[in-house]
Amino acid sequence: MTNIRPLRPDASPLDYFGSELRRRREEQDLSQSDLGNAIFCTGSLVGQIETAKKVPTRDFAERVDAALGTDGAFSRLVGLVLRSQLPTWFQAYAELEAQATYISAFQTQVIYGLLQTEEYARTVLAIDHADDLDAQTAARLDRQRILTGEEPPALWVVLSEAALLQEVGGRSVMRNQLAHLLSLQGRPWLGLQVLPFSVGAHTGVKGSFNLLRFERDPDLFYAESYDQGHMTANPQVIRERSVGYAHLQATALSPEESVALITRVMEERYGDHP
Repeated sequence: MTNIRPLRPDASPLDYFGSELRRRREEQDLSQSDLGNAIFCTGSLVGQIETAKKVPTRDFAERVDAALGTDGAFSRLVGLVLRSQLPTWFQAYAELEAQATYISAFQTQVIYGLLQTEEYARTVLAIDHADDLDAQTAARLDRQRILTGEEPPALWVVLSEAALLQEVGGRSVMRNQLAHLLSLQGRPWLGLQVLPFSVGAHTGVKGSFNLLRFERDPDLFYAESYDQGHMTANPQVIRERSVGYAHLQATALSPEESVALITRVMEERYGDHP
């Protein structure tokens, strides 16, 4: 049966997406099942998205645009919908991250979010977001689109060796994740280094952090705790953290040595015969 629950388009980006989907579908005198058949999904899924019970994927939005001839309207809107699924305290950072021209990231325990595979991301997010895991995973993967655009930001990531050894999701998930890191090597705008345990105490011992640089706006420092993020453009903080990051880069393995270590960990720790 067609779901005719009334919507409040102004309640959220998700509600607005659903109301527009229903409006455009009904304009073309299509049932939910008709549209589902046209975009290779069930009418039930169309109904769940129209009533804001399920978050659309970018693939769903693109298929709808093609089927309804909406000139990319839903493809443009879905980014806002997915970003709205991120934790409230993280949304402001995600918007700035998408505008940055240079990103410097240091990660202590897990693989940096923009470099995570879907299965790795799902495992990490399931810890605190089991109830809306699909939406949270889709939102994280959508953030990664900035790396495949026409003008991706320059990205440099320093990973603690711990992030390679902390088994997230099992050996198969980790093997695929490390293989993904290796597949990114050679991209002119991306650099990856591993900070080995042998370094000892270092300037990142207090935790993970990111530095964002923009063409016209001041640099930004970002760090997060368990349930909140902290951003500042304070020049003194930027200066101190920039110097600290330079020290991390100087003491980490070279990109070539990092590739060798990632390869060794992938084969020896997570291979078919560890």
